[in-house]
Amino acid sequence: MIPIIKKVVLLSIAILLFLFAESEGANSKDEEKPVDFVNPYIGNISHLLVPTFPTIHLPNSLLRVYPERGDFTQVELHALPLVVTSHRGSSAFRLSPFQGEESDLRPVINYRYDQEKLTPYSYSVYLDEQQIQVDYGLSHQSAAYEIEFEKHDPSYLILSSGNGVLSWDGKALSGYQWIANDTKVYIYLMTQEQPARVSTLEHGNLTESKSMEGRNACLVLKYPKGTKRLNVHYGISFIDAEQAKANMLREVAGKSVTELQETGRKIWNKALGKIDINGGTSDERTVFYTSLYRCFERPVCISEGGRYFSAFDGKVHEDNGRPFYTDDWIWDSYRAHHPLRVLIDSKKEEDILNSFVLISEQMEHNWWPTFPEITGDSRRMNSNHGVASVIDAYRKGLRNFDLAKAYEACKGAITKKTLAPWSGKPAGELDVFYKLNGYIPALNEGEKETIPEVNSGEKRQPVAVTLGTSYDEWCLSQIAEELGKKEEAEFFKNGSFNYRNLFNSETKFFHPKDKDGKFIEPFSYKFSGGMGARDYYGENNGWTYRWDVQHNIPDLIFMMGGNDEFIKNLDRTFTESLGRSKYGFYAQLPDQTGNVGQFTMANEPSLHIPYLYNYAGRPWKTQKLIRKLIKEWFRNDLMGVPGDEDGGGMSAFVVFSAMGFYPVTPGIPEYSIGSPMFKHVSVSLENGKIFEIDAENASDENKYIQSATLNGEKLSTPWISHEAIENGGKLVFEMGSKANRAWGIR
Repeated sequence: MIPIIKKVVLLSIAILLFLFAESEGANSKDEEKPVDFVNPYIGNISHLLVPTFPTIHLPNSLLRVYPERGDFTQVELHALPLVVTSHRGSSAFRLSPFQGEESDLRPVINYRYDQEKLTPYSYSVYLDEQQIQVDYGLSHQSAAYEIEFEKHDPSYLILSSGNGVLSWDGKALSGYQWIANDTKVYIYLMTQEQPARVSTLEHGNLTESKSMEGRNACLVLKYPKGTKRLNVHYGISFIDAEQAKANMLREVAGKSVTELQETGRKIWNKALGKIDINGGTSDERTVFYTSLYRCFERPVCISEGGRYFSAFDGKVHEDNGRPFYTDDWIWDSYRAHHPLRVLIDSKKEEDILNSFVLISEQMEHNWWPTFPEITGDSRRMNSNHGVASVIDAYRKGLRNFDLAKAYEACKGAITKKTLAPWSGKPAGELDVFYKLNGYIPALNEGEKETIPEVNSGEKRQPVAVTLGTSYDEWCLSQIAEELGKKEEAEFFKNGSFNYRNLFNSETKFFHPKDKDGKFIEPFSYKFSGGMGARDYYGENNGWTYRWDVQHNIPDLIFMMGGNDEFIKNLDRTFTESLGRSKYGFYAQLPDQTGNVGQFTMANEPSLHIPYLYNYAGRPWKTQKLIRKLIKEWFRNDLMGVPGDEDGGGMSAFVVFSAMGFYPVTPGIPEYSIGSPMFKHVSVSLENGKIFEIDAENASDENKYIQSATLNGEKLSTPWISHEAIENGGKLVFEMGSKANRAWGIR
């Protein structure tokens, strides 16, 4: 009996140890934090355009860097970056550590490299031919490098500016670089180890001098032979070098790279942890949190010690204790990026909208910005969809910005600035025609442009502008309604129907008309319009703009002949051939990649299209498509983004869609339901409440909603209100492998 008892005990102990090990493994896995799932390399290799860069930064911070190389696949780094001043911009200053002959010194050293490791808050790389190890950590406006030399040669640090001034004061190096529009970025840089000599480098020659000005201004700091380690701390500023120094002293002085990385990691986990997910594969979690990380890249806070430099009027302003933001491409970001921030960062969104009110006031004309950047408003693309972000935020309960001032600026941008794309000129002949006739006229083939407000390097984009302005006028009407301006609300509401003026009832497409009201013929909805279809549309062809009536989908359904015809046309969008070889198609439409038929996953005007089935009684088709699109086009690999991501504009679509809903019409406080990917999602709202989404049995196969409840009550419509989310609670889906065609058809 004793041996049997002994065996039982030993077996029990073995089972307990196994369970304990399993538990430890589970706990270890659970210890993975959101930032551990971020892969900044996703999308660094493009299909055509370059979607993403592996950016190192803290959420919405002024200081951003990434390793500079001509393309991800190139084998050399162009020095070490110090600050990238704009989304997709190049580094304003470059730092090059070097060991070797002085005759080999250059303003920018190109390095062969290996062992690169990059996270949102850290960077490490081995410059193998130079035998130099580099480690990097950063804060909001300052950063630090630790540089270790393996060779015994004299050591050098080379700092170069593309066009500016650099000087050495005996303790630190400071200076600035011109960017654009009378905007400068300043630097203040110190090393803990004092250099033995400071020189300028020009045309390969070293000169005993401590300052240099002009193009390729370059200072060389030489350190004694045997120097093995250099600790570099620096701050940047858009105000002046003294502010750059103050930023450095406030944020990184006395801190090691490791300490900065540990702090940065905590900051990122707090930001990304606002959305907690459970379930899905490791790759799916990586795609989700990488997409969320991209949503914190822009806009950036440029308040420094209570002040900020505004390129919109060329002055330094007090921020009065409220952060000032810029660098936001609203044409891309209004669709999902701004609405996502309304959900998880509502106070920040209020500060951003308040910044845009100030930007409008600081410019020559009180016009709402379209592409506010560090260097001012670049007035890119067509229409002014910033007005949508204003009404969307207000309708969802955000109040800490001046709605009346925002309205006047938005109204001015749409009625007093020209509607011609890529132009900041006042309204002119083209705009008079729009106000009288309700559409932008197209030029016939061979007809030359004569209207001065049209950008000389661009086209009228008449269909895109007409449809976009119709939506903008709807947004204006909604703001006017909120402000009690009944006559103006009615006026802009009438303008919101102008899309009807270009609808071709025979083809059921939006079709350009000339100044005499005649449709342009002959016409191809795939290929007419030249490069980027810009003669008539904008970056995308007529198949994409067929669905560009976000603010009045029921009317679009009506014009197409009812639900059944609408569904047929939607179906055909996803099956229609390119009509040419891929080479030929993308040679004309390089922005329209990520194709499923004529649908393009790669450009923001398409993001709402898969959700349109919900509005015509076929929500199961939305569920099927969303899963297909996310799985095929957003992946955990170097080509895992299908097109121009625009610093959060497209990534926000992934975040929303993976959670299971999407804001089809910013300005209407509701969300269209798709197919939740994860078994559990918890969204921490700024009001302290939690909104949860449970998707029971969710998997690759189980992508169809069988039933749903909201706070225990049956949900039979394929949308939920913002109020339901804002109040906290739980949305529960029962998922299955085959469509429940009866769910959500109300």
